[in-house]
Amino acid sequence: MKKILFALLCLFSLTGIAQEISLIPQPAVMKVNDGKFLFKGKVVVCYPKIKESGIDAVVENFVKEMNTTTGVKVVKNRLKNGKKLGFDVLKSNKKGDAHIVLSLDENMGAEAYKLSVAPERIDITAATAAGFFYAFQTLKQLMPRNVMAGVPDENVKEWSVPAVFIEDEPRFGWRGFMLDEGRHFYGKEEIKKILDVMAAYKMNRFHWHLTEDQGWRIEIKKYPKLTEVGAWRDSKVLGWGDVKPDGQRYGGYYTRKDVKEIVEYAKERFIEIVPEVDIPGHSQAAVASYPEFLSCDPENKHEVWLWQGVSGDVINVANPKAVQFAKDVVDELIELFPFGYIHLGGDECPTGKWERNAECQALLKEIGSTNYRDLQIHFYRQIKEHIAQKPADKQRKLIFWNEVLHGNTEPLGDDITIMAWIGADRAAVDAAKRGMNTILSPQIPYYINRRQSKLETEPLSQGYGDETVERVYSYKPMNDVPAELHPKYMGVQANFWTEWVEEPEVVQYLMLPRLAAVAEAGWTPAEKRDYNDFLQRLQGEAKYYQLKGVDYGKHVFK
Repeated sequence: MKKILFALLCLFSLTGIAQEISLIPQPAVMKVNDGKFLFKGKVVVCYPKIKESGIDAVVENFVKEMNTTTGVKVVKNRLKNGKKLGFDVLKSNKKGDAHIVLSLDENMGAEAYKLSVAPERIDITAATAAGFFYAFQTLKQLMPRNVMAGVPDENVKEWSVPAVFIEDEPRFGWRGFMLDEGRHFYGKEEIKKILDVMAAYKMNRFHWHLTEDQGWRIEIKKYPKLTEVGAWRDSKVLGWGDVKPDGQRYGGYYTRKDVKEIVEYAKERFIEIVPEVDIPGHSQAAVASYPEFLSCDPENKHEVWLWQGVSGDVINVANPKAVQFAKDVVDELIELFPFGYIHLGGDECPTGKWERNAECQALLKEIGSTNYRDLQIHFYRQIKEHIAQKPADKQRKLIFWNEVLHGNTEPLGDDITIMAWIGADRAAVDAAKRGMNTILSPQIPYYINRRQSKLETEPLSQGYGDETVERVYSYKPMNDVPAELHPKYMGVQANFWTEWVEEPEVVQYLMLPRLAAVAEAGWTPAEKRDYNDFLQRLQGEAKYYQLKGVDYGKHVFK
């Protein structure tokens, strides 16, 4: 009888530990073992020197976060010998108090890691600084939520981690979130909050939509009027239906100094920023800044747009000065964003003004087409050829929304990336069959600016409350796609458009917790994803959001 009681107590104890483990995204492989690692005394992080830069900063930031939030004394010790580290490290350390040991395995994937937590020590193995970073993110999630939030909590008397073994790597290499600041501007501190949450969920691409009909949000040295004129408008609210412009002077933009600060902040979290300058459509703010060479009808009045929807005031792609403008802007983007991709838009570009413009009519005839959409492709081809002439470290790959597939894409080649949003699954297959890489960003349900419930408390936004957390989670990326096309699928991305969203708190409310659902789709193996299990794990995130000082949709929390 005593043996049965003892067994039951052990079972309940293990169950309790399992319930404490609520990792998002769910790891590929996880085994829960007996016991826990207790942070006490001095904890030494031993780590190797690796060829790739960044490991020192990863360890330094983890040590700083632990010291700040827990009060436990954590120090670092970079080892000089060997790639493989064993228990001899403990003996070789002069004080014999090493507790967290990082080992290098160059055969692992670029973002993969192994995390082994035992009562006597923690072992982490990875091939890159990114892998070690993601291991630390998991380790912090295994602790009280204030560690990830970076907020001390005097009520926590014991800092420990349950004994687990995790072997993990992402399903997709692209795990993104897009924020539109062309319609409404939020500022760099709000962007940093978003980057923090993305990093907590192991997301690695921040797609920054910086220009629109309603505003230009980035300083371009060669064209100062883009921010002197294009960053401001005479209404905070955007007109739509019975809602009229309010006459309020509104706007803002990011200086080059702001951008550099945000870029460094993102790099520390292994997030690449993908700047988007949407041209030649969605460009009325730019046209209003330089109508003399960007507009198709410079004799008319042009102003930053005060309305929602799609403006017909597009860039005159037949004007050589407009083409040079685009090249100059791309040059400055390359200088500011040291990452691999630039997004040039390409969606919803009306051709009406081109059809009525003599220069555009002549250019269409010159390129041997009758499809005005091909003027857009011709415009992009010139930009692409301009980038191709740059040194290797200045090369950038181009991303477009899937409307560019409606034109003759042959001049662009197949080394572009298609972001599939409208008819996303079909468009992605189309792009992949043409040899192009593709990113899944389906309007329904990955546009997480839309209402996430039918509750009366839901803030004003688009949609009818059908894009619930469950619906977002239940979308199956790359479902029923032929195996031979899989290599062309780079990953997934959630998008947030801000026509109705004037304040950052509403961005946060609508974004969370749905962003966590998209993050899990990007990271976790398809066969391990289960909504009920996710919902259970999600419950601990309310505490994280509260500590982080961000708003969130509360209706899915018990």
